[in-house]
Amino acid sequence: MQFGVFTVGDVTPDPTTGRAPTEHERIKAMAAIAEHAEQAGLDVFATGEHHNPPFVPSSPTTLLGWIAGRTSKLLLSTATTLITTNDPVKIAEDYAMLQHLADGRVDLMLGRGNTGPVYPWFGKDIRDGIDLALENYALLRRLWDEDVVDWSGRFRTPLQGFTAAPRPLDGVAPFVWHGSIRSPEIAEQAAYYGDGFFHNHIFWPKEHTQRMVSLYRRRFAHYGHGTEQQAIVGLGGQVFMRKNSQDAIREFRPYFDNAPVYGHGPSLEEFMAETPLTVGTPEQVIERTLSFRDYVGDYQRQLFLLDHAGLPLKTVLEQIDLLGEQVVPVLRKEFAIGRPAGVPDAPTHASLAAAAGKGSEAGKVGEAGKVGETDTGADAARDDERLALFDTKEAIAP
Repeated sequence: MQFGVFTVGDVTPDPTTGRAPTEHERIKAMAAIAEHAEQAGLDVFATGEHHNPPFVPSSPTTLLGWIAGRTSKLLLSTATTLITTNDPVKIAEDYAMLQHLADGRVDLMLGRGNTGPVYPWFGKDIRDGIDLALENYALLRRLWDEDVVDWSGRFRTPLQGFTAAPRPLDGVAPFVWHGSIRSPEIAEQAAYYGDGFFHNHIFWPKEHTQRMVSLYRRRFAHYGHGTEQQAIVGLGGQVFMRKNSQDAIREFRPYFDNAPVYGHGPSLEEFMAETPLTVGTPEQVIERTLSFRDYVGDYQRQLFLLDHAGLPLKTVLEQIDLLGEQVVPVLRKEFAIGRPAGVPDAPTHASLAAAAGKGSEAGKVGEAGKVGETDTGADAARDDERLALFDTKEAIAP
């Protein structure tokens, strides 16, 4: 099982000092967090993608490319790559380039983005969000899987005899997670392709997460990729830790109360009771995180949000140390107990290359797991038909 951290890259004043970091300081802090995560023994660092204040990570591949040159084991991912407002051609080429630079230590999470004003900035309409996500991903898959692509659709100019360059490392595209908080169509899309499904698991109660993950698992099996247990699931989470819970709550409360995403709403105690937010001791974080398996089943990736709401870098690095020293070693051990033999590990470049019968050119990439029966070689005709096959009414039926 993979453990790591993700960032949304917000630039928020520290409510205890009133000072906000500069954009330069925030960007450098995200890079420092990634390096520290590797040093602490974590597996994954993921960055969001945003094009509106107060966020700064507008170019995930630039940030991850920098981090790739300063790390050797860390798997580099995104917490959102905007499949709706980015051109699929640019996504295909940018992430293939990153694959080569990072020797395969790359995957990505595709998401729609829910900030209305961003869509017209890129010539899109938020009302087309779902349709854009479906069509753009169908094209992205073809750009990675086929050397020469002829294509036409609703939302971009046609392609004739087009080859995306560079080609994916070893001819194997980066593994894709589809991230969604509330859209069953995205869970359906992940299941259709046999890709991973990542639920943010921060703002909603566990019953909602359970419904979304259960939908994805059922549909993954329906499309013939394996059993429901073999579906590839990731969860987010949000924690703040100190040696005793009273200190953790006292220190985190001003950040919670003033956070742009949930400040000035329910109390910290109410939010902890209704969502997976855990503020307390490392032991409390372990207990709460282990409970996730009770309602989503055995899963493959757990990412924690630590560096938001104005928390200073020093504090964030302390949180990473607590994860690496006290939390993750216990979670690795406990999640392994009783894990059914048929549950696959999270796919890596090495495991995908092996499953495809291709030797890995990036020989230094570690073998970290085996993928289930994923659909990695669909032909052009099937990809073009996929948009018509989604049956949302069937997907969300009890």
